[in-house]
Amino acid sequence: MKLSSREIVLAGLFAAVISILAQFTIPLGPIPLTLQTFAVGFVVTILGKKTGTIAVLIYLLMGMIGLPVLAGGAAGIAHYFGPTGGFLIGFIFQAYFTALIIEKTQFNYFWSIVANIIGAFITLLFGSLWLKFSGDLPWNTAFSAGMIPFILPGIIKALAAGYLGVLLGKRLPITTYAAH
Repeated sequence: MKLSSREIVLAGLFAAVISILAQFTIPLGPIPLTLQTFAVGFVVTILGKKTGTIAVLIYLLMGMIGLPVLAGGAAGIAHYFGPTGGFLIGFIFQAYFTALIIEKTQFNYFWSIVANIIGAFITLLFGSLWLKFSGDLPWNTAFSAGMIPFILPGIIKALAAGYLGVLLGKRLPITTYAAH
């Protein structure tokens, strides 16, 4: 995959946006409620599938190598194997499929919000599956811990990400979807 200088710069800048927004955290047991999922949806709504997903990958790599960019200033590879590991990996799929849905439909408020809601559920699904298998939990316990408490906050963050992503994306010359 070949990237232009513009795409590299945008991916890096928006990885920083995710890093900053990830610091807004409300502790709710072992899995905190953060603005990471909002940030992922917001970024890919603006940047599109390729550059947006690369921005998420850069963000995750920064956390993996020890930069304190994960929720609450956390860092290090151990977080990718702990209780939040599935959610972190889920961000990659959230990014890709959120942007793919927008790409295949229209860059408007309705489709961006729908895509962001689906993307948020993808992250919750990955997180719950990770809890199930890494913690050797029963299905109902894994989904009760990894999905149920985060559905309403996830929908609210997805609504905001879709709305603000389109609002800013239509005004910025950087969005992939500007032609839509």
